[in-house]
Amino acid sequence: MTDTPAPASGAPLRLFNSLTRQLEPFAPVHPGEARVYSCGPTVYNYPHIGNMRAYVFADTLGRTLTYKGYKLTHVINITDVGHLTDDADAGEDKLEKAAAERAQSIWDIARHYTEAYWADIKALNIRQPAHWSIATDYVPQMIDFAKAIADKHCYELDSGLYFDTTSVSDYGRLARHGTDEGESRIDPVDGKRHPADFAIWRKTPPGETRQMEWDSPWGRGAPGWHLECSVMSEALLGFPFDIHTGGIDHREIHHPNEIAQNQAHSCSADSGARMWMHNNFLVERSGKMSKSSGEFLRLQLLIDKGYHPLAYRLMCLQAHYRSELEFSWEGLGAAFTRLKRLVMGVAPVRDIAAAAVEDRRLTDLLDKFDAAISDDLNTSVALTLLEDVIAMKKIDAGQKRAAIATIDAVLGIGVLDLPREDLRIRPKAAAIMEKEIEAILLRRKEARAAKDFATSDQLRDELIAAGVEVMDGDPLGWDWRLEN
Repeated sequence: MTDTPAPASGAPLRLFNSLTRQLEPFAPVHPGEARVYSCGPTVYNYPHIGNMRAYVFADTLGRTLTYKGYKLTHVINITDVGHLTDDADAGEDKLEKAAAERAQSIWDIARHYTEAYWADIKALNIRQPAHWSIATDYVPQMIDFAKAIADKHCYELDSGLYFDTTSVSDYGRLARHGTDEGESRIDPVDGKRHPADFAIWRKTPPGETRQMEWDSPWGRGAPGWHLECSVMSEALLGFPFDIHTGGIDHREIHHPNEIAQNQAHSCSADSGARMWMHNNFLVERSGKMSKSSGEFLRLQLLIDKGYHPLAYRLMCLQAHYRSELEFSWEGLGAAFTRLKRLVMGVAPVRDIAAAAVEDRRLTDLLDKFDAAISDDLNTSVALTLLEDVIAMKKIDAGQKRAAIATIDAVLGIGVLDLPREDLRIRPKAAAIMEKEIEAILLRRKEARAAKDFATSDQLRDELIAAGVEVMDGDPLGWDWRLEN
């Protein structure tokens, strides 16, 4: 990964720790390093755009840590076993259920949706982590981890090995289970000692055969979802590490259970990570955020409708990661227009060699940017500062390009590498091809040259009816008219 050094007088980085519910200065466990673990997808279906907001957030965090000068080690896991349909201790394994419904190999399903997720990661300009940890690669370590805590912290039922949540101190403090604002929603399982207890290992029921199952001291079966992240984060980052990220829904069950396991394994009250950070929900009022809704909102649907995927990244950056963000086609359209303006604005300096930033106007703006991004990743302010730099007149082009590159390295939009033509994406439903559009535009140009304005207007109306916007005087010439 390419490091972008922070200004020497950079503001201290302060981040919101969900565990304490307050802003805290980032103090790395290992000087000069930042070790981050992000809960990744369960690969039983395509991710929807709400899922992808978590990875835009985690990527922005990682880019900020790199910008601030830390050597970043980022881990994102791939859950291909153990995640139940209701996130707690009832229901079926999501991968096993998908494989049974489709009469397919569970391994093929996991591979297909992992590759689809990675394609979305690439489309959103999210940097590759240091490690993609695949859950099924770590099952032996999961069994060893469970064996190490079983005697003091677990008990066995016919259905599996369960963690006794009363065996660790202050269980559920992340979700504030013990307060009126607590968020716990654990489903009952026959025989559990306490409602919040959760499965470490789930036995395969008698008479059933799973596609993914392993032998263990507690019978043949599969690990619990929560166990996976504890094992992989410890194996790749060591306890304690710096930051654990995930969606706010993980704050209820998954992360409190991870913390309990980490406490048990370390024989301490340590949560495993120094800071726990969560992005808020993406809300969509029509109900199409659910994967059970058929044409649910995945990134490819946005592309099929003619929107560049980086318009969605920009939409996420316009809001603070801890605030709820409402999705609408109008909002996405506005973000797409803003993206186009950014790309057009940087065009004059795209091919200019970067120069050391010395102009006071630019250094002042970069100081403001540093303060904003150091203030718990205030990307909305950072975006406006990027626009301020782009709008600057009568300033050295090399310095301007360098300032743009510094800000964009954190925001991850890639404006300096994004040709305007690449933003013109043909909607899947478009009834006209680009060659036809160019042919009609040529006829229209000839009609205008002959002062046949009636024919010119007729051809323009023909293109508008086909979903094409004609842009006279613009070098791009035309664009798709996107309506939803």
